Amino acid sequence: MSCLRKLEVLYENRNPKKWRVPLREDMFHSLISQSSGNAMNQVFSEGSLFSPLLFGKFFDPSDAFPLWEFESDILLASLRNSSNSTTDWFEAEGEYVLRAESPGLRHCNIQVIVESGKIMEISGRWEEKKEFAARDWRSGNWWERGCVRRIELPQNADWRKIEGNVEDGILLEIRIPKGINSDSSMTSQGNNDVPYGVIDVN
Repeated sequence: MSCLRKLEVLYENRNPKKWRVPLREDMFHSLISQSSGNAMNQVFSEGSLFSPLLFGKFFDPSDAFPLWEFESDILLASLRNSSNSTTDWFEAEGEYVLRAESPGLRHCNIQVIVESGKIMEISGRWEEKKEFAARDWRSGNWWERGCVRRIELPQNADWRKIEGNVEDGILLEIRIPKGINSDSSMTSQGNNDVPYGVIDVN
């Protein structure tokens, strides 16, 4: 029997301290070559949602990417031909859907955050180091302690109703309903400096 865990979505305004250190291609290759950690290799493996090489050439996953402006069959054609794709996204009649599979998700505390109603951020932390306890791991060399994929939301996305879940600790699914009128303003939410809530998946 499969185990399904629902993710609560966190809403916040833009935080300039997060992801301010970009991941460069030379850093990434050095990280992978020196890594003996199974979780890191699985999460950053070819075809993974969090891999900087997901789209065929290096792209820092902390930079927001307009995912739904591209067809997954086309953008991931080379990976699918070699059976290395574990990521899929598509547009249905009333929603946008993202699915990603990775055994490395078992080792991450997955968070889904909507930033200013415009960017959906999926991140997970696996490294617990005491020297970083008082510091946000996302403000430094985040790739040493976790992973992220930031995605631009479609203009007609109803970001207030985004739903996500993780099945059996390895399959992530996020559904984004379409709205009649898109509005990225968060003022109607009140004081959004305080997050609504988030659940960690171990």
